Amino acid sequence: MILRLLQDDLSQALGSMPVVALLGSRQVGKTTLALALAESLTDKPTSYLDLELDTDLAKLDDPEGYLRRFENQLLIIDEVQLKPDLFRILRGLVDIRKRAGERNAQFLLLGSASRDLLQHSSETLAGRIRFLELNPLSIIELQAMDPLGFNPQKLWFRGGFPDSYLAQDEDASWDWRGAFISSYVERDIPQMGLQIPATRMRRFWTMLAHIHGQQANFSNLGKSLEVSRTTARNYLDILTDLYMVRQIQPWAGNTKKRLVKSPKIYLRDSGLLHRLLNISAYETLLGHPCIGASWEGFVIENIITLLSDKWRYSYYRTTAQAEIDLVLEGPKREIWAVEVKRSAAPKLGKGFHLACTDINATKKFVVYGGSERFPMSQSTEAIGIIEFLKLLA
Repeated sequence: MILRLLQDDLSQALGSMPVVALLGSRQVGKTTLALALAESLTDKPTSYLDLELDTDLAKLDDPEGYLRRFENQLLIIDEVQLKPDLFRILRGLVDIRKRAGERNAQFLLLGSASRDLLQHSSETLAGRIRFLELNPLSIIELQAMDPLGFNPQKLWFRGGFPDSYLAQDEDASWDWRGAFISSYVERDIPQMGLQIPATRMRRFWTMLAHIHGQQANFSNLGKSLEVSRTTARNYLDILTDLYMVRQIQPWAGNTKKRLVKSPKIYLRDSGLLHRLLNISAYETLLGHPCIGASWEGFVIENIITLLSDKWRYSYYRTTAQAEIDLVLEGPKREIWAVEVKRSAAPKLGKGFHLACTDINATKKFVVYGGSERFPMSQSTEAIGIIEFLKLLA
């Protein structure tokens, strides 16, 4: 379902904007999707350039001269973050073609870094570019494709990267995730121009796995890694910009309560989380101390990736331990309080209801491991993850 929705967004963007950027982590399927859909979504001829190939990168020694050859075509440029000075050239070409009457579907940029990291694009292509994000496989997408055969536990354990989820067996999935992590710290991060020793970044990534679902304490992280607090914060931002980590910021509404102000840290892909924690079998996960945090992160990531940009998300926690796992604020002044429980018989503490009062929640949900939907105390509903995602969609 998400890929179909993204296809509609991609079609609309290519029909209305001269530059479209499709962003997401490596190995998430951006290239496959772009090549499969581009020609069917525009009536222009399509050409492809992969900046990871030395031969293609060399073609851009004279970028303006080379790119001028693609008038009235759609040029797909893959791994565009490797050539950030390209955006200035693209702006000039787009403006020239606009005056000649060519206004849409000129460049489709594929990148493995976030919009914030690609600052050149937002600075030089303002008003000329639309950003779309491709996420790993999700519950709602896979369930829509196979309503009867879909197994959420498989997606939770292996994660949503296609090569991991679709691997022929657990060993193949495990090996793929290990190779992916090694490649990221040894090759991909240095390729971005970020000079961080691979062993240190892997240690840091593993440390984040152990505090998955908790508030970040940058002083402790820095001390454990033997770097400064500021450096630890910088490492976290790098993994966030590369779509490996999600930082959920604390709720920022008006309240007289003393709030915890540090972001909560989640590894975005549950399969990579389990690989970094050395959890090699589903049965091991069921008895592991991280099971609750792992399920919470898995559910929250699936919720967030489904939200439109009309929604804001955060978490709420006071120093007195009143807490809501996820606060969703919608376009019609909705405030949804979402608590995540894996148990088939979820129970809520007093702190959740106090927090809901603090934020004036209009709806209260417990997303739990079962499938039935039923009322709980104080106008709270228990609901399964698939039904909750359909409710959002």
